[in-house]
This record gives sequence, structure tokens and C-alpha cells, in this order.
Amino acid sequence: MTSPSVDDENQTRSADDAALTAPAAALFRALGEPARLTMLRHLFTGEHSVRELTDHLGLAQSTVSAHLACLRDCGLVTVRQRGRASIYAIADPGGLAALVGAAEELLRGGSSPGACAHLAGDRP
Repeated sequence: MTSPSVDDENQTRSADDAALTAPAAALFRALGEPARLTMLRHLFTGEHSVRELTDHLGLAQSTVSAHLACLRDCGLVTVRQRGRASIYAIADPGGLAALVGAAEELLRGGSSPGACAHLAGDRP
């Protein structure tokens, strides 16, 4: 049996770890949705309105808007108004390109997350 002080220390360490990893976990959850990755890839070609993204992706406007809200809340895209249209752009193209490039490099190096049985429940 552990002492109360050890339990308190472990709980504090666990809370600290969770606080440190939560932002990265949220970022990877945002990037973990194929439709959002497709939107980001399309936004690398330049700014686009919700309508343009809806037409390009073939998704409902409400679905595109929900995905864009997630990407905006995570700081991955910016939005500005042009008349009545909302125009979206990549917030940090260099940083996001580096992150996506690193992921692609890992995949080329033999990583195979698609084969992970633990993620099977996350697949559509």
C-alpha cells in the first residue's frame, strides 16, 4: 500500500502531465479528422469561403462550418469577413506545412498508424 503523500505526488504529477499534453492532444484530435485535413490541404492553395470549401468537398455547409470552427478554435485557420462571406486561411502556413511534412516523413519511414488495432474504433 502506498502512503498518502506518494498518492498525492502521483496525482499532482498526473495532473501536470495532463496539463502539458492537453494542447498537443487537442491539436492531433483536430488533425485526426480526414475532412479537416482535406480542408487544410485545400486552404494551402489560398483563401477560400465556406461555399467554395463546401463545393470542393461535397459536404453539407453545416458540416464544413463545424469543421472550420474546430480548426479556428485550435488556431489552425483564421477567418475574415468579405461582405457576407467568411473567408478562411491557414494561420501559420510554415508551421503547419512543417508538421504535415514531419508526419509524411514518419509514414515514409515505416510508421503504419493505419494498422493500429487500438485505433480501429476511431475509423469511419
